[in-house]
Amino acid sequence: MQITETLNQGLKREYKIAVPAAKLREKVDGKLVELSHKLKIPGFRPGKVPMSLLKQRYEQSVMGEVLEESVQQSSQQLMTERNLRPAGQPKIELVGEFKDGTDLEFSMTMEVIPEVTPMDFTTVSLERVGVEVPESEVEDSLKRIAKRQRASEPVADDVAAANGDIAVIDFVGSIDGVEFEGGKADGHYLELGSGSFIPGFEEQLVGAKKGDKKTVKVTFPAEYGNAELAGKEASFGVTVQEVRRLKDVPVDDELAKSLGLPDLAELKKQARERIEKEYGAVARARVKRKLLDILADNHNFNLPETLVEAEFGAIWQQIEADLKADRLDEEDKGKSEDELKKEYRDIAERRVKLGLLLSEVGRQNNIQVPNEELSRALIQEAQRYPGQQQQVIEYYQRSPEALNQLRAPLYEEKVVDYILERAKVSERKISPEAFAAEGEAELKGRRD
Repeated sequence: MQITETLNQGLKREYKIAVPAAKLREKVDGKLVELSHKLKIPGFRPGKVPMSLLKQRYEQSVMGEVLEESVQQSSQQLMTERNLRPAGQPKIELVGEFKDGTDLEFSMTMEVIPEVTPMDFTTVSLERVGVEVPESEVEDSLKRIAKRQRASEPVADDVAAANGDIAVIDFVGSIDGVEFEGGKADGHYLELGSGSFIPGFEEQLVGAKKGDKKTVKVTFPAEYGNAELAGKEASFGVTVQEVRRLKDVPVDDELAKSLGLPDLAELKKQARERIEKEYGAVARARVKRKLLDILADNHNFNLPETLVEAEFGAIWQQIEADLKADRLDEEDKGKSEDELKKEYRDIAERRVKLGLLLSEVGRQNNIQVPNEELSRALIQEAQRYPGQQQQVIEYYQRSPEALNQLRAPLYEEKVVDYILERAKVSERKISPEAFAAEGEAELKGRRD
């Protein structure tokens, strides 16, 4: 194999590769011999089929297979010998038209991963802000838990439904007198004032009693999930089967026991831990954002245009969809397309830079995602699709690319942890109100 470098500019590389005709012929003849031992051709014993007949019938398909293998093997050999790490799939093109008896010549063009030298992470200083969870927040959490455990009991037939009551209803919905799919149900439990139904529906049932029949008229929201119903006026024929009133549940040991816990003290302990964990997740996200800002500001290297274009393309596709659906972020409204493209290309470049940096830190320090962690993530992902868990798991098992997308955020978090362990991270505790205010200020600062 002969390799000639034809371009070495920045991160761009191009090579011309020639595989000798004799080498190709040797491979083709070898495969034909192998084939002769497997074929069953009338009149010939296995391994005794004349080469002339094999060439006549199979040489063309075997040659195609050999050419494909030769391109793959030569490309891999080139990247291994020259220690090349391509940024994306290399582009391969045949040079001229291949003819039997001539050398196979092809070009391989690529961008390579740049040399990245990570900064000294021990020079990074960060502050992690935690929250002193007040007793009142724990008590509020317990009240919400108790509220979710409330049971309902029927009221007297002549008692009118009020906000907070449950109306057990049958209903049939129609638009212009025609029933629509999904607009009918019997024995539906609807908590009045919960806002769980179409806007305006629940209010029209306040004051209803058992046995009442009502016509409820509403307009589906413009952003309603079903495009066929969005923005349309509908009429519902409603029959009130029953009115039920929710009974308060006291926050005590019995509530804890109904949830499988020994007593109220344990329930309170778990409630506090859950709140602390939620604040902790937000605090970590803030520290991570600050860390990524520092990393982006302290590293400068050439970026593969291939990766930047791919990242920008994915971002811009979403922006175009948001523009079409009129759901663009408020701070982006009023900006020209050129302004938006510049801003989001900068974001794409930042993401590529940080992705390459974190990947290099992980590579240099042999950071891995254990199989058991990946399996847990796969199970969690599958649980998002009730009834289809097995199909989801099988999809990821069949698709290495999808599995890598699942692994990527786990890997990133491990690399971030590695850096944070070496950085100087101070701790500060503040109130929930101050924590929220600092979060708002940080968000505003990023927008500005």
